[in-house]
Amino acid sequence: MILLFRRLAATWTVTVPILAVAVLALAWGRAIPLVVVVIAALFLATSVLAAVHHAEVIAHRVGEPFGSLVLAVAVTVIEVALIISLTVSGGPAASSLARDTVFAAVMITCNGIVGLSLLVAALRRRVAMFNAEGTGGALATVATLSTLSLVLPTFTTSSPGPAFAPAQLAFAALASIVMYGLFVLTQTVRHRDYFLPVEDGGHGVDATEHARPPTTRAAVISLVLLLSALVAVVGLAKIESPAIETAVRAAGLPQSAVGVVIALLVLLPETLAAVRAAGRARVQVSMNLAFGSAMASIGLTIPTIAVASLWMKGPLLLGLGPTHIVLLGLTVVVAMLTVMPGRAHLLQAGMHLTLCAAFLLLAVSP
Repeated sequence: MILLFRRLAATWTVTVPILAVAVLALAWGRAIPLVVVVIAALFLATSVLAAVHHAEVIAHRVGEPFGSLVLAVAVTVIEVALIISLTVSGGPAASSLARDTVFAAVMITCNGIVGLSLLVAALRRRVAMFNAEGTGGALATVATLSTLSLVLPTFTTSSPGPAFAPAQLAFAALASIVMYGLFVLTQTVRHRDYFLPVEDGGHGVDATEHARPPTTRAAVISLVLLLSALVAVVGLAKIESPAIETAVRAAGLPQSAVGVVIALLVLLPETLAAVRAAGRARVQVSMNLAFGSAMASIGLTIPTIAVASLWMKGPLLLGLGPTHIVLLGLTVVVAMLTVMPGRAHLLQAGMHLTLCAAFLLLAVSP
């Protein structure tokens, strides 16, 4: 029975990305009826699950923290592509889409994914353990990037509105690239042991699954299928975006809710991967995914949107409002208190999930 289940899992994870790309090719650039929208949504959801599977295969082959980095960058590429596509097609009405999506990604990763991971780990082992040095460095990078890119534009005066002047935007983009590059260097080369899962003794170990790693051929096939699944997710999400925007308007929700939906959608693979890692007592992997995703979301999105703003019409609004600044500041403080001991329990999980719930509530009812 187990062998049959594994064969079925291997079959659908290969078939779904291929069929999803085929559906994307048939539906792209056409006015599609409701039934096709529903079919595209089903393939979108299954492509996300397939992407998680293939990302984990690659992660098992290359080991930590490279595996978490692969998935974080791959998912962020989805987010950046969606933001650029929707911003260009949406015109001035979409001038704040990048800010809304990036901020939603930060709140969902730093509170939703962290909270769920800590909850699962604490329920299974009472205390969730991770490496404070590596996780603390990741949190500090997220806090720095968030402040430079999302808070400062609210208070600058060189440009009207919560927006950067061209020179300021160029600095924020360059700083984002440099900070993200320094973190990747630290995570993968200089202090790789800070980002490995820990045992009860608290020492960094390469706690890769005891199962034999996949072959190079299997990893390459998974990489191709992962890229196919990600292309399908990007394209199908673009196809679904008019339906999402229509549903948001019909429900009377603010335009910023579109950014939240996009962030929830593109972060689903990492959420599933992080929760599964926490269930296997690999909380450090969950932390790598959560903070790495937040960091990649800012560090890759802001430079890309800065370049795209050269030909986009209308202002690029990046500054957060007072309510969101308060939520971001509270998130950083709570995350610091969670990370510093290197161990957490249900209370910390509950605080992060409460902050995530507050963000989602204020997104639909500002």
